[in-house]
Amino acid sequence: MTKQLRCRECGRLREFEPAFVCEECFGPLEVAYDLEAIRRRISRDSISNGPPTIWRYSELLPVTVQAPVDLGTGFTPLVLARNLGARLGLDHLYVKNDTLNPTGSFKDRNVAVATNFALAYDFETLSCSSTGNLAGSVAAYAARAGMRALVFIPAGLEPVKVEAASAYGATIVEVDGSYDDVNRLCAELADQHRWAFVNVNLRPFYSEGSKTLAFEVVEQLGWRPPDHIVVPVAAGSLLAKTAKAFQELIETGLVDQVSTRIHAAQAEGCAPVSRAIQTGADSVTPVRPRSIAKSLAIGNPADGRYAVRAVRSSGGWGTACREEAVQAGMSLLAETEGILSEPAGGVVVEGLRQLVAGGRIKREETVVVCITGNGLKTTELFSPGEGRRLHLDRARASEFERAVLV
Repeated sequence: MTKQLRCRECGRLREFEPAFVCEECFGPLEVAYDLEAIRRRISRDSISNGPPTIWRYSELLPVTVQAPVDLGTGFTPLVLARNLGARLGLDHLYVKNDTLNPTGSFKDRNVAVATNFALAYDFETLSCSSTGNLAGSVAAYAARAGMRALVFIPAGLEPVKVEAASAYGATIVEVDGSYDDVNRLCAELADQHRWAFVNVNLRPFYSEGSKTLAFEVVEQLGWRPPDHIVVPVAAGSLLAKTAKAFQELIETGLVDQVSTRIHAAQAEGCAPVSRAIQTGADSVTPVRPRSIAKSLAIGNPADGRYAVRAVRSSGGWGTACREEAVQAGMSLLAETEGILSEPAGGVVVEGLRQLVAGGRIKREETVVVCITGNGLKTTELFSPGEGRRLHLDRARASEFERAVLV
């Protein structure tokens, strides 16, 4: 069998089907592939001849469909960030710009996979618990697939993210409480209704979409893994699946080895994964989120311990930037590279600055930072810099000259 489900705790294998909890130890399940069989079918050429989307890696995804429902997700630019690199003292810095996915975030990767899996198993309702970006992605993909969309969010999210999900036709359920409260509600509802909660009862399949970001980075670097990759952490799935992606690239023979150090980036107001890494703890202690980076504000991350293990085994580190530095990181990326990110991007840029300042990343090393959400959804956090906005009383050149010279 090419694909099965495997418990991430006890390692028990089971039939490939809609399931997310091990029947033996109640641990979380993940998709396991027959990588030897895939190795005989896949090659760099077969991938390059595929579509310019995540589906070029379909052999390493849990959905096999001839014509997947898609919005054009993936194969986003890997930008050589010369200006930002010069500011931070790096010669080979790249930005993986996932702000250019169809709904403006990397969540489209996960939802594309989950939607097609849900359709294959005759689900009619697509749902999620979300800190914002996932709600919009689920709503858009449900619209494309002709499914009902039902998204659950904590109160107080960025208005544009909520409005976008509504524009796609989703029913939005706003809950007083944190994301973790919302997630508990969704877990309960998933037991009561045959709905495809992409990040709850479809989590083993949904999370596989995250791997495609790492696949793309390696391919876009000429099939050379970077020395370092800095990943924003919310639930921890993107980071944990980055490590899984690197391992699958080795086992399928697409690369010979990977020595990439994976670094976690969080903000001080919600940094349970980074704190566990920094203190050497084996488990992640939940926290109550109080962060400007709302898309990362998950105090009890579902994949937290797996993210910690991935960082440690790679030789990476965890950063927890000051809340007041988040906007500065967003502005620095925008002003140097023309990439407008949401606060998660500011967390990553500031985390990178800390890693360089602490000597964990050297000037000559190849570094990739993951920018996962578009700042057009959080424009309320940007204000014009001092002296950058002028007002003219009259549309005359003399008025302009006067304003500039004052």
